Amino acid sequence: MGDKCESCMFYTYDEVYDDYVCDADLDEDEMERFLSSRADRCPFWRPGDDYRTARRQ
Repeated sequence: MGDKCESCMFYTYDEVYDDYVCDADLDEDEMERFLSSRADRCPFWRPGDDYRTARRQ
């Protein structure tokens, strides 16, 4: 799953932590479900689009 995280739109670099983090906006219940899940895939994964911003310019 690590390879798939790198292509997720929520996987961003955080300068404070100096590392990549999941930036999905989860509420308390969603976070509890996510952390207690034993699933092989992330339910919040969405394909990232590096060129989405460029198309708007």
